Amino acid sequence: MNRLPPAPRGPGRFARIRPYVAWLILVWTGTPLTAYAELPSYDLSLNDGHFTPALLEVPAGQRFKIVLKNIGNGPAEFESTPLRVEKVLSPGVTTFVVIHPLRPGHYPFFDEFNPQLPEGGILAK
Repeated sequence: MNRLPPAPRGPGRFARIRPYVAWLILVWTGTPLTAYAELPSYDLSLNDGHFTPALLEVPAGQRFKIVLKNIGNGPAEFESTPLRVEKVLSPGVTTFVVIHPLRPGHYPFFDEFNPQLPEGGILAK
């Protein structure tokens, strides 16, 4: 009868599965980043409550990414109630938000730090 030797104890115990675990972690954590990189991307600058461009035209029914850049002197907040998105940016910060597929229509957004200024919008066609 063949008996396997007892499993080694101590740090070498998982030496055989460690490369597989590392590979799984790399694949699991890397997948969302590549998925976001492949999304259509639209740049939106925030400058003390003003948006450039003021209107983003996007295709309806497709996920997309908005790259937000705060080029103003103070904090800014990209917020949209219908999209359920809000993102606060310090001066000089660049970040992004991913927007789920939209039905055709207009979706307003605003800077909550400057509510007296005109809103921007997303037009899904």
